[in-house]
Amino acid sequence: MILNGITLDFFRNYVHFEAGFHPGVNVIVGENAQGKTNLLEAVAYLSSATSHRARYDRELIQHGVDSAFLQGQVSSRGRDFLLECELYRGARRVLRSNGVRLKTAAELSGILNTVLFCPEDLYLIREGAESRRRFLDDCICQLRPKYAAALAEYKKLHQHKTRILRDWEDNPSLLDTLDDFSLRMAQCGAVIVHYRAHFVRRLMETAPAIHSDCSGGREKLSLHYETVSTVTDPEASPRELLPQLLAHQESHRRAEIESRTCLSGPHKDDVAVEIDGQPAKAYASQGQTRTAALALKLAARDIFRQETGEWPVLLLDDVLSELDARRQEFVLNRITAGQVFISCCEEGALSRLNGGRVFHIRNGAPA
Repeated sequence: MILNGITLDFFRNYVHFEAGFHPGVNVIVGENAQGKTNLLEAVAYLSSATSHRARYDRELIQHGVDSAFLQGQVSSRGRDFLLECELYRGARRVLRSNGVRLKTAAELSGILNTVLFCPEDLYLIREGAESRRRFLDDCICQLRPKYAAALAEYKKLHQHKTRILRDWEDNPSLLDTLDDFSLRMAQCGAVIVHYRAHFVRRLMETAPAIHSDCSGGREKLSLHYETVSTVTDPEASPRELLPQLLAHQESHRRAEIESRTCLSGPHKDDVAVEIDGQPAKAYASQGQTRTAALALKLAARDIFRQETGEWPVLLLDDVLSELDARRQEFVLNRITAGQVFISCCEEGALSRLNGGRVFHIRNGAPA
């Protein structure tokens, strides 16, 4: 998969930006707060219509204007695609592929896959479960349209159910709709659990070897998917998982009503990470957690390659400056194939990378 070029209008701090990219390494150079991360964010948005930094699309639109536009020229699966995103403050976004309007973001799956690695991800192991769920969701949504659709619906249902639980004392009739929302959440949740479990298994098959290479064989990484306690086999079919999720919901129904909080469902899932049999979140050093985070991100890249037969576009957002020399060398040795975007403050830091293109960015424009 190759992003051949991009056009941005009023996206973040870019009034207008056009660029063609190298199929290998693309280095984005600039001081802090000049737009390097914004450019990589735009590339990632074209792949999934989501941002790792913004909860709402309106946050991506430049201040003082009402809309933004993104366009990407992509070569993928032996075809050329023109991806377009129109973002609005007061209306729903519009997504197009080769001029055809897409009904949902799930239809972007498989056109442009990206793996983004930013400094915050170095704390992926130490942070709360939400960060690891987001990592799973970002990956699986690009590979499985059914998962992306189920996740989008589940999030909406969760918001509705949360409002019901929050407001039912003021409006008791709201409880009449609670079971309907719970049922549909369980149906979507069964799909989510199924796909997450399978992806974590793929990570378990791939990440430990990468981690061993990076640690010089001194440490052993293991992963475990944690979901609703009534689920006996998370890799089972959604049909088999549904009654188990419903049983958990029913056992928590009274507690949810009393606490006014949605307590049951895959929105509380986690991935337990262990190093040499010990929980990494509690016992691993900073270096060990960074190595584990590297292994997860690079494993995801390998899984994309296995699934699609093409390397995903790798986005390294100023992450090398946060790594010591050994880990920098490890990452650079593993990105000799596929298209890569690397942002940094000083071009000389990447002098060992041959070929490619270098872009200097200042105030959201080529310098």
